[in-house]
Amino acid sequence: MNQPLAYIHPEAKIAHNVVVEPFSTIYKNVEIGEGTWIGPNVTIMEGARIGKNCKIFPGAVISSVPQDLKFAGEDTTAVIGDNTVVRECVTISRGTIDKMRTVVGNNCLIMSYAHIAHDCIIGNNCILVNAVQLGGHVEMGDYAIIGGSSAAHQFVKIGAHAMVSGGSLIRKDVPPYVKAAREPLTYAGINSIGLRRRGFSSEQINDIQHVYRLLFMSGLNYTEALDKIELELAPSKERDEILNFVRNSGRGIIKSYFAKDAN
Repeated sequence: MNQPLAYIHPEAKIAHNVVVEPFSTIYKNVEIGEGTWIGPNVTIMEGARIGKNCKIFPGAVISSVPQDLKFAGEDTTAVIGDNTVVRECVTISRGTIDKMRTVVGNNCLIMSYAHIAHDCIIGNNCILVNAVQLGGHVEMGDYAIIGGSSAAHQFVKIGAHAMVSGGSLIRKDVPPYVKAAREPLTYAGINSIGLRRRGFSSEQINDIQHVYRLLFMSGLNYTEALDKIELELAPSKERDEILNFVRNSGRGIIKSYFAKDAN
């Protein structure tokens, strides 16, 4: 839609039924898919790739230059999937030479004042509540939720279906399917309510609970617990996802509140 009070660079690729409200600025090298709404006073900078049926609310800045002193002007992108909502004053930086892109998946809700730094990879159906701050290179699995005013250290990974309490300082990796809370951030059970809402069976939920009892509450160190899980529990998608996540954790995973001195 041609909006005379907005600036749209002539080289930007905007689908025919995109709505751009007054006083928004869209730079060149931008692509925006069908049905997307760009609210007033939005800034969409070079390298933005925004999908279909998204909603970008006032004050948001998409694909800004990374806040990384190593950034040397490389041609990178910030990708937002379909049906994602970006609320007021959210900032999303484009990538650096590390991954060459920052990604927010489909059907996500990024609430007001959140920041997603360069090279973050956010899965589908994720929620960042108000004022969540993600450092560079953070990764979130599908359906992960981070409570408001939380801050994630760079390179942290948060597993699929995990739920992190508001006001958290996320310094370690958070495995899939868990709830994480308290300070320092610790394991606080599995996200059973969220899993039920998403169609996980009672058997699947029980199997996930069994894995985490061995990992966090058995008194074994993580290496011993992982070996015991692999030996005693039948293979499953969920079991294997947890094993792979813990074994490949770069920063180490959060500990258990119930067995803080076990590892």
